[in-house]
Amino acid sequence: MSFNLRNRSLLDLKGFSPRDIRFLLDLAAELKRSKYAGNEIPRLKGKNIALIFEKASTRTRCSFEVAVHDQGGHLTYLDSAGSQMGHKESLKDTARVLGRLFDGIEYRGFHQSVVEEIARFSHVPVWNGLTDEAHPTQVLADLMTMEEFGEKPLHELSFCYLGDASFNMGCSLLVGGTQMGMDVRIAAPPDLQPPVELVAQMRELALTTGARIRIETDPVKAVIGADFLYTDVWVSMGEPVDMWKQRIKQLLPYQVTTALMQATGKARTRLMHCLPAFHNLETEVGRQVHELHGLSELEVTDEVFESEASIVFTQAENRMHTIKAVLVATLA
Repeated sequence: MSFNLRNRSLLDLKGFSPRDIRFLLDLAAELKRSKYAGNEIPRLKGKNIALIFEKASTRTRCSFEVAVHDQGGHLTYLDSAGSQMGHKESLKDTARVLGRLFDGIEYRGFHQSVVEEIARFSHVPVWNGLTDEAHPTQVLADLMTMEEFGEKPLHELSFCYLGDASFNMGCSLLVGGTQMGMDVRIAAPPDLQPPVELVAQMRELALTTGARIRIETDPVKAVIGADFLYTDVWVSMGEPVDMWKQRIKQLLPYQVTTALMQATGKARTRLMHCLPAFHNLETEVGRQVHELHGLSELEVTDEVFESEASIVFTQAENRMHTIKAVLVATLA
C-alpha cells in the first residue's frame, strides 16, 4: 500500500481524505479486475467479521457477505432479533464484547451515534452500512460507477441528485462529490435540501478540492449539462407510510423522466439509483401507493429505468467491489 488505512473505521466519508477515497477506488477497480479474471488473492484468511443489521437489506448484506467469502474471511450475521444489543445489554457492553471476538464489525441501522459508539468501544474497524445520516459504502460504489461510465477523472464529471436530499443519500453524495472535486448539483424542495451546516462545510472544503456545488429547487435548471442523474425513493426506511401523500406532492416535479434526461443537453447522460426503485407495480409497496395515490411510477419512470441510459445494476454490483476494497484496506 502507498499509505496505511489499516485499522481505520469507515463511519462517514467526511472522516476520509480525497487521497484515502482515491486509494479505495483504485483498489476496488483492481479487485474487480482480479475477480473477473479469476485470479483474486484472498487477503482476509483467518479474519472474523460481524454484520449487525437493525435495518433490512439486500445489496448491503449480500455485498458484505460475498466480499468476505471471496477474500477468505468468516461471517456472523446478527439482526435485531439475533442479539441483545440495546435490549438486555447496553450498546457499549455489546461493542466491547464483539470487539474481543471479531476483527471487524459492520453496522446498518438508524442513528449515526450508534455506529460511532460501536467504533469507540469495540477497538476494531467498524464500517457504516447505512444510518439515517450517512451511507458511505454506497457513495464509494457510486463514485466508482461514475468513473467507469464517465470515462474521465471524477473532477471532470457532474452529477445531479434529485429528490429528498435531506437524508443519508443526498448528504453523502454531497460529501463524496465535494471530496473528489466534482460538479455537484442538488435539486430538491426547500425543506428537503441538505442541512445548511453541511452545505457550508462542503463549500469551504470545495475551496481546496475544486468542487462546484449548486443547490437548486428547479430540477430542469439543475440538470443542464449533468453527466449523471441520481435519484432515490421518496420515503426512506423507518418513515411512516402516511408520508407518501406529502412526499408525492413535494417530489413529483423531481421525477426522473425521459424529458428530464433530455433536459441535460447530453446524449449520454446516465441514470443512477441506489435501489430499490419504485418504477412499476411489481412490488407490494408500489401497488399500495398506486391504490392510494394512483401513481404507477414514483421517483423514476419505467421507461428511463429500463433504458440503455440506466446503469443501476452495475452500480449495485460495485457495492461489492468497493466494500471489498474497504475490508482489504482496513483489515488485510
